[in-house]
Amino acid sequence: MKVSKLKNLELLILNLESINLNTKHNSIEKAFESFNNKTCLIVGDSMVDAYLWGSVSRISPEAPVPIVAISKRENRLGGAANVALNIIALGATPILCGVIGNDSKGLTFQHLLSESNLSNEGIIVDDKRKTTSKTRVISAAHHLLRVDEESTENISQVTENLLLLKISKLIDSKKIDVIILEDYNKGVLTEKVIISIIALAKSKNIPVSVDPKKSNFFKYQGATLFKPNLKEFMEGTKIEGQPFHLQTLQQQAKKFKSELDIHKILITLSEKGALICGEQEIHVPAEVRNIADVSGAGDTVIAVASLALAAGLNDAQIVWISNLAGGLVCEKVGVVPIDKAQLLMEATKFKE
Repeated sequence: MKVSKLKNLELLILNLESINLNTKHNSIEKAFESFNNKTCLIVGDSMVDAYLWGSVSRISPEAPVPIVAISKRENRLGGAANVALNIIALGATPILCGVIGNDSKGLTFQHLLSESNLSNEGIIVDDKRKTTSKTRVISAAHHLLRVDEESTENISQVTENLLLLKISKLIDSKKIDVIILEDYNKGVLTEKVIISIIALAKSKNIPVSVDPKKSNFFKYQGATLFKPNLKEFMEGTKIEGQPFHLQTLQQQAKKFKSELDIHKILITLSEKGALICGEQEIHVPAEVRNIADVSGAGDTVIAVASLALAAGLNDAQIVWISNLAGGLVCEKVGVVPIDKAQLLMEATKFKE
């Protein structure tokens, strides 16, 4: 990494000695290799990301809206399932747990799982819920419209108990290296589910990473890694509306970490990079990228950060490589997983 990249930072921070990628057990190459032996349990809100690709050549005579001539339809795994795809892309083994509906989108979801070689052993089908689906209309790499179909109320007590039973059996029968709680506010991660999983993980000495949303923001007490984006953190801690100031954000993160007994907080800052507060407080700037689409970037960041955590990388390495991964997927249109070879190639440039 060139020294010029550290200019104009408000916060220190990058001690090159602490992120020497050649130190034993902590090289990026060794970490990437170790991903192949990791198993990650992912619990949360899974969905179908549907796409209508087309072109616009005229405005509708019926209303001042564009007419999109659809040329292609596509379905992809989204939400917690996209986190699982990122885990696979990084070489690790994901086990996905969640709830879908007994509907056409649920069948599509199951088919996509099979196509991606993902097990459905942790998936519960609930006749009383809709499978979450987000349909994006895209023309010339631009989003024109998104249509959501979903259930957002909490899962029932019966489904909640079934899910926790599945998770408990999986943790007892598999060697789980890290657990990711992926919250999209669709009702799977209830307070009982969150508290039960964190307690069970602690009893088994398994780290827990969290990608939170506002409604459950203060329910993740005792988590290992907490990864909100800037908007989520400012809303959750009620500092929204204030001008962005890195030092203030650092202070709020340290306070939040202490109050909830969280080991590390990783806050993604969009064009301002990322901040981690753990054993150190470290800010890294954003890489200069041609941003095409930010959809799914958070899924990639939590997947990379969680495996980096499980591989024993330090705070500086976790924030730097996660920030890099998030930027890389933003160069592509639609929700896509990270390319491990590309990420490793970019990461090793840091030695220069």
